[in-house]
Amino acid sequence: MLPIRLRDFVEDPDGWLYAVSAYDNEINVGCVLRYVPDNEGERVGPSGQRYRKYDFEDAYARIAREKPAYAGLIQRIPRTDLHRVLKPDLEIPLIAASHPRVKKLLDLFRLPPGAVGCTGSLLCGLENGSSDIDMVVYGEHWFTAQALVKQGIADGRIEGMSPEMWRKVYEKRKPEIPYEVFVLHEQRKWNRGQIEGTYFDILYTRSYDKLAGAPAGKGEVLGKQTIVATVTDASLAFDNPAVYEIAHESVTKVLSFTHTYSGQALTGETIEACGVLEQHGAERWLIVGTTREAKGEYILSKTLLRE
Repeated sequence: MLPIRLRDFVEDPDGWLYAVSAYDNEINVGCVLRYVPDNEGERVGPSGQRYRKYDFEDAYARIAREKPAYAGLIQRIPRTDLHRVLKPDLEIPLIAASHPRVKKLLDLFRLPPGAVGCTGSLLCGLENGSSDIDMVVYGEHWFTAQALVKQGIADGRIEGMSPEMWRKVYEKRKPEIPYEVFVLHEQRKWNRGQIEGTYFDILYTRSYDKLAGAPAGKGEVLGKQTIVATVTDASLAFDNPAVYEIAHESVTKVLSFTHTYSGQALTGETIEACGVLEQHGAERWLIVGTTREAKGEYILSKTLLRE
């Protein structure tokens, strides 16, 4: 069996569906509840079974109430409890066969088999008319897809983000930075757009041969801190967590557990980051996204703001 990795989905014995949210899944799979069978639910699966979609807070509350053995910073399901694993990279041919917009994105990326997938509601067969397209691209192929999104928008093969769509994303994420600063950072990421009016994004996940060494576990909390530092390596800035290696007198890395601040800065840029400082062995890491909406936490590229 292939390793379970970030952005896969898993199903427990009761048919509950979870989005995999971690890489360290050898014994217990780190994930977040997304869909539960419910005869009153608004989503309908391929078999006709109805499901209810759960947002972050409601998911944690239901797990705490009904499956406390899974509860934690993220839900942890023993591998022995898994009924099914849904993998974006394996299911993408079936998804594209019945979703023309997904097929058009695949044709745009022109990536080899196994390099791209589709996650979220489309992976679970629970999409509706308003569902976004969550494309997953693995390892170094992600940067090829990023360049192709930029070129595709320039060529008119796909649509860029409208002001209305930027505003919608901003209001959904509720970042601790002004709207104009948010858009300035987002516009150069080239990780989202629209195809025939449907919003899509491209999500980074490590390739199977690079899973070792992904950050795992919570360190000793030292308190909240704001730092200014130079980014020395942003090659994993679109991962989850996003990782920025930095040059700083006491902090070695900034990690973002919120998608809002993935890809926020480039190698060589100066950043300002506010988050919670944790001790990890001999290193100190600044963690951004310690709550769902990262209240009071942020990453800014001071270099970008000066340009």
